[in-house]
Amino acid sequence: MDRIDLFRIFARVVECASFTRAADTLGMPRSSVSAAVQELEGRVGARLLHRTTRVVSPTQDGSAFYERCLHLITDVEETENIFRQSTAPAGRLRVDVPGRIGRLIIAPALPVFLDEYPEIDVDLGVTDRAVNLIEESVDCVLRVGSLADSGLIARSIGELQLINVASPTYVKRQGMPETPDDLRNHLAVNYASPSSGRVEAWEWGENGVLRSTPMRGRVTVNSAEAYIACCLAGLGLIQIPAYDVRRHIEAGELVEVMPDYRAEPMPMTLLYPHRQHLSRRLQVFADWLESLLKRELLSCEP
Repeated sequence: MDRIDLFRIFARVVECASFTRAADTLGMPRSSVSAAVQELEGRVGARLLHRTTRVVSPTQDGSAFYERCLHLITDVEETENIFRQSTAPAGRLRVDVPGRIGRLIIAPALPVFLDEYPEIDVDLGVTDRAVNLIEESVDCVLRVGSLADSGLIARSIGELQLINVASPTYVKRQGMPETPDDLRNHLAVNYASPSSGRVEAWEWGENGVLRSTPMRGRVTVNSAEAYIACCLAGLGLIQIPAYDVRRHIEAGELVEVMPDYRAEPMPMTLLYPHRQHLSRRLQVFADWLESLLKRELLSCEP
């Protein structure tokens, strides 16, 4: 087997932490993947992977070799593509984005992208669950919020401004909160993380310090759609990205409260695997998406 193919197979096994999953994503028999790794270990004269019945992980030598493999794969792909830069990017992209951003921002703008790049097709996943790029063969995902160290390539898009809002009905009934001290007399629509079930505390910045407090609430939801709907129904205060409620504020259906005590902005990040960061279709899509989100989201202030 060609040496660079051995490097690619080894890198995929490390990323998938499994011979079986790596074989599935590569479209190869598991036995061929295992044989390729064994051949590579024989060539370099070192054990590269710890193998157990449940998981495969790189040894200390394997971790160092994995990083070198990524650089070598990048160099080879760049060399292979050096004379192709004049051709139009083509192929299929599998993208996953948060629900409301996908529905409200990206889907309506996609015709412009597809008209500009007629040879690119897009599979748009619109979901708030955590997607495993390698196992699900997804080219890139847009994540909102802080990230764990995933070993993926991260491209920062910017920060999403959060604001505090309530319905006029709620304010008329409960009064207008002016400072965090007033929150003890108010209700929130509580938001539970879809992945962990943990209810988020109410947060705000004060004199450069991030503070938080649990809020009383009679309703707890686990989706942005329900979060906004319950706020519109007058069930409590919410903290929400400004773009998400822009139209409701313009229509007078919601009002901002405590503008001087907002939560910290949430970072937006585009993630994609090492193996695909030179794909031209992925590059042009990432550039287009960054421009779109900065124009439609990051400039949103009520």
